[in-house]
Amino acid sequence: MAKFIVTNEFWELFPDAHFGIVLAKDFDNSGKTPDKVLQLLNKANEQSEKFTQEDIFSENPAVAVWREAYKKFKTKKGARSSIENLLKRVSKGKEVGTINPLVDLYNSISLTYGLPAGGEDLDAFVGDMRLTKAHGGEEFVGIGEEKSEPCLEDEVAYLDEAGAVCRCWNWRDGKRTMLTDETRNAFLIVESCVAEQENAVREATYALSTLINEHFGLTTTAVIVDKNHPSLNL
Repeated sequence: MAKFIVTNEFWELFPDAHFGIVLAKDFDNSGKTPDKVLQLLNKANEQSEKFTQEDIFSENPAVAVWREAYKKFKTKKGARSSIENLLKRVSKGKEVGTINPLVDLYNSISLTYGLPAGGEDLDAFVGDMRLTKAHGGEEFVGIGEEKSEPCLEDEVAYLDEAGAVCRCWNWRDGKRTMLTDETRNAFLIVESCVAEQENAVREATYALSTLINEHFGLTTTAVIVDKNHPSLNL
């Protein structure tokens, strides 16, 4: 059975990180996003303003902790955490819009809790998925791109046996494992990089699990991964 593994190389950099994992299996992600989910996303866009109260955007705590985290490993120039990208978009008056039901749900959670959240198609993974330091050169084609932009040496990234799943920790997802209308089995994740975010990660993870259960009629698996529990069967 394939696993999700956070390696020792990562924990040496971020010993207080926590990851909330939700495994959703055998569901239908096709069709228009239901009105109830759109309402959640709209509300989350509005609520996210509480994370951008500082005049200097980078000084908002939800942004600042990730700016500091990204200084600890090699990144592509200009790469920022996914939550910074979402919050900046909303702060400029550009609401995060609908993509597909499952993406809309995790974006709602991300904006509500001020934490990075993402999702991947489980069936597209090749072997185990690891959060670790890249050796450099791992294949990666970003969403919306055609050309590969391989990982840098010592870049923190999500990797499987075929290459990178997400580069620069949570900066950019790859096309190969992206959630689509055809996705039937999914890996969802909520992330923190400092101890102060642990409770928020736990709350956000179980909120996401509950929302998916309600809107897809599922019974998901929700697990917290940390330094003392660094792996999970997929």
